[in-house]
Amino acid sequence: MKLSIVIVNYNVKHFLEQCLIAVRAAVIGLDTEIFVVDNHSTDSPVEYLRPRFPEVTFIENDHNPGFAKANNQAIRQCKGEYILLLNPDTVIGETGLHNICRFMDEHPEAGAVGVKMLNGHGVFLPESKRSFPTPWASFCKLFALSKLFPRSRRFAAYSLTYLNPDQQHNVEVLAGAFMFLRHQALKDAGLLDESFFMYGEDIDLSYRIRLAGYQNYYLPERILHYKGESTKKGDRKYMHAFYDAMLIFYKKYYPHAGWFISTLIRVSIALRKGYAALFERGKWESRENRISITNSKLRIMDGNRKRTIQRRLLIHCNDSNFEKIKLVATQNFPSTSIDFYRLSSTPTSSLLGELEDVADIIFCYPDISFDQMLQYMDEHPDPKVTCHIYHPNNDLFISPNS
Repeated sequence: MKLSIVIVNYNVKHFLEQCLIAVRAAVIGLDTEIFVVDNHSTDSPVEYLRPRFPEVTFIENDHNPGFAKANNQAIRQCKGEYILLLNPDTVIGETGLHNICRFMDEHPEAGAVGVKMLNGHGVFLPESKRSFPTPWASFCKLFALSKLFPRSRRFAAYSLTYLNPDQQHNVEVLAGAFMFLRHQALKDAGLLDESFFMYGEDIDLSYRIRLAGYQNYYLPERILHYKGESTKKGDRKYMHAFYDAMLIFYKKYYPHAGWFISTLIRVSIALRKGYAALFERGKWESRENRISITNSKLRIMDGNRKRTIQRRLLIHCNDSNFEKIKLVATQNFPSTSIDFYRLSSTPTSSLLGELEDVADIIFCYPDISFDQMLQYMDEHPDPKVTCHIYHPNNDLFISPNS
């Protein structure tokens, strides 16, 4: 067995469906097994997905034991030379897994590989590559010094923002949303630490893989990560889990730090948790409300005059699917101000110069491959433009924050 894929799911049935569609395309030609561990979801994902994906082994929990424990349940059954831990709210390209397998075959010192993660607007997610949260790195992160000096090796060590995301790097920490592991390295380092309910277990595992004598690599292979969909980021429980994970890691690996630094880290984490509880949920909800701008006309100032511009919706599909997607788009974006723009079997590069006033792009799969979608999003990142994916064969329409 070449590759084992483990996906832990919680209440994101349709994101998981799209993830499995992409995985199915990506593993063609690879000897692969796929596990989905469901942490007691309320939307009946196993009943819905099992007949659609008979090649997948589903593990159903009668409660939510957390991300680390659920992954370990499947890892203990894995037979692959490599193991991929994958979030359900991700989309991978058709060639990425083959490329990473070749890289691991050629680099026996590699214990784990992470990739270039993009959000639903094509914007690079900096947590794709990180360093260990040493007391100093944590201090710079918690007090926003890393944001103030993103190109500084001294102040921006936490997210390594001074490293080119389009180049390969030897890094310390990889993201649990996509962590491609050498099975032997995992055996040597040990399974995920189940004291982490959610968040932090990827940092801890990255640390132990390095301690076991392996290297962690970042590769600029693109994936789409609908960040926050599988963790309900606005939920206070998950806000606390994030900051508690930082504290667990700090206590575990820096127990003898000086009293001043130790106290400072603990106080700053407490302050960040308080701030998150008071403000960040409101910010998240406000961001979701701002999505409504895609269904309205955009008013801009032109000298002393106001002019109204139609926000455009681009549909990338073949002629045979255009009318069906247009109907779906009308239902999801009912505003009459939307301008439908059809691309008839043309490559994504043809969109260059066509993005003025665009609010949304709908990619139709399989008219356009996942690799093509990801390439286009990576080359045209724009937080004001939202990318959606429609699957006519499954009548599945996936949007960020949907």
